[in-house]
Amino acid sequence: MEKRVKLRVLGITYSQVQNGAYALVLAEENGPRRIPIIIGTAEAQAIAIRLENLIPPRPMTHDLFVSFAHGFGIRLTEVYIYRFEDGVFSSELLFDDGERQMRVDSRTSDAIAIALRTNADIYTSETIAEQAGFILEDEGLEEKHQEQDEVLENKSVKELEELLTKAVEEEAYEQAAYIQQLIRQKR
Repeated sequence: MEKRVKLRVLGITYSQVQNGAYALVLAEENGPRRIPIIIGTAEAQAIAIRLENLIPPRPMTHDLFVSFAHGFGIRLTEVYIYRFEDGVFSSELLFDDGERQMRVDSRTSDAIAIALRTNADIYTSETIAEQAGFILEDEGLEEKHQEQDEVLENKSVKELEELLTKAVEEEAYEQAAYIQQLIRQKR
């Protein structure tokens, strides 16, 4: 079996590549690679709501799915992104009811939306991480980033929001996620 790479959701940004779409950015948990996945508006909303810990007045489809599964004693144990072909990612969900396991094919955006609601792990293969991933920055910049982080922490929420907009426009996803985290802490 091929080596698996554990991923985490880094964030979502408006896609500069495809009009009317969003980029879901996954980050290698113990490495520098980032994997952007183009998703639609509805899927981006479902993921963003969970990332922001917002509670909609009525359950969204992914929330309903999770409630239904939990009601029958079924839990999502992991999401595995198993194919990347012609720019499209394919995923499967691994469910467990305590007696048996079942794999179900899924769109990657739906799989991630459900994984975020259940705290399930997200994986891909080394091959896909190599094909679709990119390295955001050089390792030698860590000291410079620590200095920049200290400067950012002293900024106001308004200043941080302006920097967040700029980071998103420049597709600096990791920086945008960090700034967003600082904004949440200051509020």
